[in-house]
Amino acid sequence: MSTTTATEAPVILAPRDLTPRQLMWLRFRRHHLAMAGLAIVVLIYLLAAFAEFLSPMDPERASSRYALHPPQSVTWFESDDAGWRFRPSVQAFRLERDRRTLQARFVPDPGRRTYLRFFAEGDPYRFWGLFPGSRHLLAPERPGDPVFLVGADRLGRDMLSRTLYGARISMTVGLVGVALSLILGIGIGGVAGYYGGRVDWVVQRLTEYVISLPTIPVWMALAAAVPRDWPPLTIYFLITLIVSLIGWTELARVVRGRFLSLRTEDFVTAARIDGCSEGRVIFRHMLPSFASHIIASVTLAIPLMILAETSLSFLGLGLQPPTISWGVLLKEAQNVRSIAAAPWLFLPGAAVVLAVLALNFLGDGLRDAADPHA
Repeated sequence: MSTTTATEAPVILAPRDLTPRQLMWLRFRRHHLAMAGLAIVVLIYLLAAFAEFLSPMDPERASSRYALHPPQSVTWFESDDAGWRFRPSVQAFRLERDRRTLQARFVPDPGRRTYLRFFAEGDPYRFWGLFPGSRHLLAPERPGDPVFLVGADRLGRDMLSRTLYGARISMTVGLVGVALSLILGIGIGGVAGYYGGRVDWVVQRLTEYVISLPTIPVWMALAAAVPRDWPPLTIYFLITLIVSLIGWTELARVVRGRFLSLRTEDFVTAARIDGCSEGRVIFRHMLPSFASHIIASVTLAIPLMILAETSLSFLGLGLQPPTISWGVLLKEAQNVRSIAAAPWLFLPGAAVVLAVLALNFLGDGLRDAADPHA
């Protein structure tokens, strides 16, 4: 007797068979800009996490000889008598003066090239400030040779390395600031919405007062009160705290409104009758019911935190050298003359624009995916 094996048909789940998280992910994947934003955000955070390894040079290595050195493009292959071979290099430049204006300028030196190598020994560093190392993803074959893939600043420091290091500060300020704002917003808004009455009235007046304050002058006043002789790490956390003290109000209003509408729902009443404590009712029953909305709000708040830190540092009221952040780096490009002479100084500004757009696209996608009526 012969037996036949039937090919099993793939199981196709209907929308009603999917969990809320699966439905949210399905809707999120349909948002192409949000998917692109997610990829860019993940890439930026990876670049920031491995800035020491990815930077071709020490970001603090300065030399007046290479001030405002132009970008050097990489040539990946070179030809000789044996044919083409893979050997990355950059064109070397020499400094000369214009005969008419006597202005110093860099011109290509056809007789010299700086050869590069992957995973080469370069400037020493401490990975995350803990582990010593000297390997770089791409570095000159001869340690000490200058390589400026996107140009140098007015002190001869590599802009690519400084931008990668600056991403670590600017992007983490957004995460830490939003985390603090999340705690304040959920705590204050949740208390107001859960208890209502006089508690809600007091919290609402406090929230309206904070919202009515002009944001930039308040940031400037608080940042100006920070002593300039404090350690950079202390100033970093204080700037994060200052940004968070202003950014919790919108989330608090959203949480308060949701709590007011949920506290009379049947599942909340059943939890109370069942003897659940107030903490369990809030954190196990009420908050999870609109956690997706909180995630979307938090994602949209991160760009505001990044812009706040960048603005304060650009105005000279936030982080200061030797701390490296995108706002500190943008101080080099605060006039038209600098941008006209060395447009690569605006690279941190381009990084801010890219990060903010990617985070906004990501937040829009999460907000649409979290909407059950989308």
